[in-house]
Amino acid sequence: MQIIIADNSGFCFGVKRSVDLANQALDSTKEKYTVGPLIHNPQLVGKLEEEGLKVITKEEALNIKDSLILIRAHGESADFKKALIENGNEILDATCPVLTNIYKKIMEKEEEGYQVIIIGDRNHPEIKAMDSYLKDGIIITNETEAKNIRCKKPIYVVSQTTNRSDFYYNVANILKDNNDSVVIDNTICNATKLRQDSAKDLAKDVDCMIVVGGFNSSNTNKLYDVASLYNNNVFRIETVKDLPLQKLSEFKKIGIIAGASTPDEIIEEVVSKMDEFTKEDFMNSLEDSMKKIYPKDIVTGTVIDVKEDEVFVDIQYRADGIIKLDEMTEEERENPKEHFEVGSVLDVYVIKLDDGEGNVSLSTRRVLGMKSWKELLEKYENDEIVEGHVTGFNKGGLTAEVNGIQGFIPASQVATYFVKNFKKFVGETWDLKIVSIDERKNRLVLSRKDVLEGELEERWEELEEGQVVEGEVARLTDFGAFVEVNGLDGLLHVSDIAWSRVEVPSDVLNVGDKIEVKILKLNKEKNRISLGRKQLLDKPFDSFVNSHEVGDVVKGKVVNLLDFGAFVEVADGVEGLVHVSEISWDHVEKPSDELNVGDEIEVKIISIDKEEEKVGLSIKQLEEAPERPERKPRRENRANNNQNRPRRKAERSQSQNFSSDADLNNNLGNLLEQALLGAGETDLIGEESEVDGVIDDIEASENVEEHEEVSETEINTEEAAESIAEEEASEADEEIE
Repeated sequence: MQIIIADNSGFCFGVKRSVDLANQALDSTKEKYTVGPLIHNPQLVGKLEEEGLKVITKEEALNIKDSLILIRAHGESADFKKALIENGNEILDATCPVLTNIYKKIMEKEEEGYQVIIIGDRNHPEIKAMDSYLKDGIIITNETEAKNIRCKKPIYVVSQTTNRSDFYYNVANILKDNNDSVVIDNTICNATKLRQDSAKDLAKDVDCMIVVGGFNSSNTNKLYDVASLYNNNVFRIETVKDLPLQKLSEFKKIGIIAGASTPDEIIEEVVSKMDEFTKEDFMNSLEDSMKKIYPKDIVTGTVIDVKEDEVFVDIQYRADGIIKLDEMTEEERENPKEHFEVGSVLDVYVIKLDDGEGNVSLSTRRVLGMKSWKELLEKYENDEIVEGHVTGFNKGGLTAEVNGIQGFIPASQVATYFVKNFKKFVGETWDLKIVSIDERKNRLVLSRKDVLEGELEERWEELEEGQVVEGEVARLTDFGAFVEVNGLDGLLHVSDIAWSRVEVPSDVLNVGDKIEVKILKLNKEKNRISLGRKQLLDKPFDSFVNSHEVGDVVKGKVVNLLDFGAFVEVADGVEGLVHVSEISWDHVEKPSDELNVGDEIEVKIISIDKEEEKVGLSIKQLEEAPERPERKPRRENRANNNQNRPRRKAERSQSQNFSSDADLNNNLGNLLEQALLGAGETDLIGEESEVDGVIDDIEASENVEEHEEVSETEINTEEAAESIAEEEASEADEEIE
């Protein structure tokens, strides 16, 4: 006969903790009580009672004073514990840490507005204690009750810790189907799950199963149910006396599993009895049931106790494991109670099997490092991408955490373009490539650039001219903004940011802004992308010309002054030109003589060129043109008199010259006189010249009565006289020749 003991069998850490506290209570000189049976095992409870730990009811406990009272693993309400303390009693709380955690969860959810529903046996002390922490909890025991639940509030569902997982989820999913918002939390104890999984696996592999535990033990009953699903020959016993030895003799392969409340001595007694069939086979089975571990192994364990400077872990070995403070990670070391939770499962590194006090020495610090380095080395050899979180920066580049290991990204490997400001990347998570790795030197070099370059080809293919995409402003310059589009850098020139005048990009954009841009031009060979933002905005000029026409008077602001005119902004993004000649009816040398940048003025629209998108403006046309004073009339027959007047020609000798200023002045005077007195079609003085005024004075002295009208066009007298003199001098030279 072959006997196989399940991998997970007997006391769970919660029950073991209760028994340890019970043994501690026996040392007290006070009267000692436990509220209800400590565990669902009458043999152990009876033994403890013989040694002085009396079992009482809750009602009896409320009348006990100045004694030591042990709260069992199933727990009690906070009000009940408070009443015991007020009676001067000392409390030893053996409530399972898994239940304590459930109390906390359900109270928080009820406070948040959830309707808490507990799936389990409403008569079980665990469920009664759990429900006592709620103001309006609901307990359901089966699928039929679940179908009747209709709740307007969101529902939060928890389970009795000893439920079968398939039963729990069947009931919980019915709630989910019939209600709008349901959160299902698996609160089944991990120890219970492990034992149920072991029962299932073992039941499949043996001829018959023996389930050992108290008949009133919920978790033992669940083990029996699980085993019965996979094996037709399952026997439920509480002690060795219940063994059906005659039936067992028919099977060659027998499996044994014990509930979480079953003491080791009962298991050993059962096995010992069966040992009469084959002692050697039993010893082999017992040895096989224990996990074999060695130093430097990484094993999985369950946290069973947390103290200020150490954590105890059940690693399913003959001795518990212990994690000292110096073998924790830096974060765990700061506050072990915050990072370790009783009942949580974790991986630990085995330092040595005996630390001198009978415990297995464990480490979380070493396991984290070993696993991480091993994984990273495998990824490096397979040329795989890793995910890193940027944690800091320095002049040389960035630091990043990958799998708990600090790596370095050199400045040249941060991006495909030059990066000046590294600080902006801190906090981001990137895909990275491992450039080099050396565990002994604790050195890990990473690259983001290699990843980006590998993606460039695909990214270029995804872009096309005219496409509208979202980008992020990466950096700003005086001439434009560099925008990251699909992982590539594009230039948004300052002239393409907006239709209105933008002096510098920082007036409109900030680094990190998410903006929509249009791809104007792509040059893959030169790795250049030209972008536009104003192309996606309404064109101000079109809106302006649709609502204005020539002759309209509008208000504007002077935005620029040049020698030839002033530019006036008449609408957002629309500027018109006031030519210097349109500023005033008076002569204006420079626009800046009359206007200043920033002046608010009214202007008249005098022209609109839709093709060239130009607007002509005028300030002076807002006023009427001033009247010019009437000029003195000239003699009407001055022209005829001039024609009849003989031309005087200068007589020059070949020896005559203009060697002196006096001679030059005399000759110019003669020429001017001839010009003034000359007649005929060759007269050099036009009728519309200011020299007419001079002629009028001369003719007045000669009593000439007829006048001509003075022309509206005026010329400078000095310039006219100088021109006449030059022409007369030329004619004189011709005559001399």
